[in-house]
Amino acid sequence: MGSDIAVVNFSQPDEVKIDPDLLGPAATEVPLFQMDPQDGDFVSTTFDPAACATINLFNSDSTSGSSLIGDDPATDKKKWYEKLSIRGYAQFRFNEVVQETPGSAPPSYAGDNSVDDERNFLVRRARLVLSGFVHDRVFVYLQPDFASGVPGSPDADYYTQMRDWYTDLYMTEDKVHRFRVGQSKVPFGWENMQSSQNRVPLDRNDGMNSAVRNERDLGIFYYYTPEWVQDVFKDVMDQNLKGSGNYGMFGAGIYNGQGGSFRDRNDNLHTVVRYTYPLIFSNGQIIELGIQGYSGHYVVLGSPIMPLGVGPAIIPAGTEQTGAGKGQIDQRLGGSFIMYPQPWGFQAEWNVGRGPGLNDDQTEVEARSLYGGYAMLLYKYDSPTMGTFFPFARYTHFKGGYKAYRNAPYSMMRDWELGCEWQFNKAVELTTSYLFADRTNLNAMATGESYRAFKGDVLRFQLQVNY
Repeated sequence: MGSDIAVVNFSQPDEVKIDPDLLGPAATEVPLFQMDPQDGDFVSTTFDPAACATINLFNSDSTSGSSLIGDDPATDKKKWYEKLSIRGYAQFRFNEVVQETPGSAPPSYAGDNSVDDERNFLVRRARLVLSGFVHDRVFVYLQPDFASGVPGSPDADYYTQMRDWYTDLYMTEDKVHRFRVGQSKVPFGWENMQSSQNRVPLDRNDGMNSAVRNERDLGIFYYYTPEWVQDVFKDVMDQNLKGSGNYGMFGAGIYNGQGGSFRDRNDNLHTVVRYTYPLIFSNGQIIELGIQGYSGHYVVLGSPIMPLGVGPAIIPAGTEQTGAGKGQIDQRLGGSFIMYPQPWGFQAEWNVGRGPGLNDDQTEVEARSLYGGYAMLLYKYDSPTMGTFFPFARYTHFKGGYKAYRNAPYSMMRDWELGCEWQFNKAVELTTSYLFADRTNLNAMATGESYRAFKGDVLRFQLQVNY
């Protein structure tokens, strides 16, 4: 064949071009070796010179359906700052307890530690999100929170904590199948998955939110989202209908079980499964129906209390400190009904199950039944000159063990909340609400009686800035 078969230009490492006429009519399969100038590795291949004169050694043909790597030449040529975006939001709150029922426990609210006799202002969230496709089939999402408190500390606020840190690996070009690996939200509860940036009430409901601490955990999840469902989820967000994002039409996974940013404490993984189905009616109204469930064992941390306010302080049995290192059964099954505000909206979720809960004598954590959820009516009004308004009314109910708190206090929550979110523009929102609270104070106290009910009214404000 001679020594002038081809000249390989290493400045173009992705492809080798050879003139078939140089090979002669007898050449049917030609071995090639090329060195990648980036790492020095050799790549070998063969080709039929009569079929083509260009061999693509690294990038697959996306039209052939046989891609293993899924490289996109257009994406690959982008600089890192062209692949990633930065955004975020911050929430500044003011709470005022305007009325306490005589004999009530001190003010307390599971989602907001500024509902207190001694506090008013709070930076509830200060988030910064770095995300983007670093590859045609690889999406990364990194979200720290700069307004987190230190667990167990009574006075340490505004520390940085990892909230989300995960990678989405897409198995197909149409983004129908993907695996999510890392710390992310657990697919249980529609409102749990809805970003706090989009939620109308200031805090999530106790009934569903008590299932997963911080709504997140470290694990691996599979999501199946047909293209038409992807379009529905995107339309909901584009129309400002307070969606929850794309967590698949079907999702399943395994995760540690103790909650995001908290060390796992037993050799038992939680499993979760969720299915949701969006319905689109002839008038354009979108309704989403969902069902979800999970199972595992949860290890409860203990703290000294005086059982029913009598006798010396003890750490209840059934906690990690008393030898219950394998944990208690933790299982739930829930349903979701979401009618997006067009302009009227309605949300309702409910779950039942068994989980760790302090017994009535306050001496031992046991597996106890639980149930709860919420119902919310809301309305979307687009003003011609004053922005967008979302007035709402919500009832929250929960009875069961609050496993994320020390001793898993068996609690009762029965709250009414009325309020309105006012979106001045895309960057600034103001939410005002009035809370009629009847809820267990979840704080363990070494003196006096723990876990009494806080009954009173709270006036609440939140200014949210999106950037």
